[in-house]
Amino acid sequence: MRLSSLSIAVLVILSLGLAACGGTAEQGGNVSQGDQCNTDPRPLADVPAGGRNNYYDGPPEMSIDQAKTYRATIQTSVGDIVLGLNAAEAPQTVNNFVHLSCQGFYDGLIFHRYEPGFVIQGGDPLGQGNGGPGYVVPAEIGLPHIAGAMAMARLPDEVNPQRDSSGSQFYITLAPTSFLDGGYTVFGEVTGGMDVVQAVRVGDEIERVIISTE
Repeated sequence: MRLSSLSIAVLVILSLGLAACGGTAEQGGNVSQGDQCNTDPRPLADVPAGGRNNYYDGPPEMSIDQAKTYRATIQTSVGDIVLGLNAAEAPQTVNNFVHLSCQGFYDGLIFHRYEPGFVIQGGDPLGQGNGGPGYVVPAEIGLPHIAGAMAMARLPDEVNPQRDSSGSQFYITLAPTSFLDGGYTVFGEVTGGMDVVQAVRVGDEIERVIISTE
């Protein structure tokens, strides 16, 4: 089942928009040989949320080990969400999410969208659905939209025929949404804290994202 024009508009035009590429900051900040990011204090710790919009010139270089299992713990103002990231199926997307997390890009941002029975969405430095780090990420479409799937937002096909993903905006499904399969890059799934996912509302804060490996 394909998305209707209205569904596409609701999903990607109103709240999945991206800003144009730009910015001049150094990227830096890879995953360490151990279990955590090696950037503490985080490079963006003192940069206001809005100042992170268009902060980078382009996506980070590949630094993850696709043979490892990556986990993300999103610490929110309503509790922790634990996710398994699929580096084997979506390596560029996971690499980007890990990079931004280690930089502190997500720290202090809010969830700007809640659709009952559908999705929660965050990762926009502007908090309105039209911001990003200054670049897009190539599509890695394949994994299904199960309940608790974590995927990247994107602009609609009309202006984004290659279905490139947002550089930072992500959503988590509140229920199975198979009608989105084949259209968006799913790169992880909730393994703990689904009750927190269900409790998130607009304005709730992403306090910090912690990355670990196994």
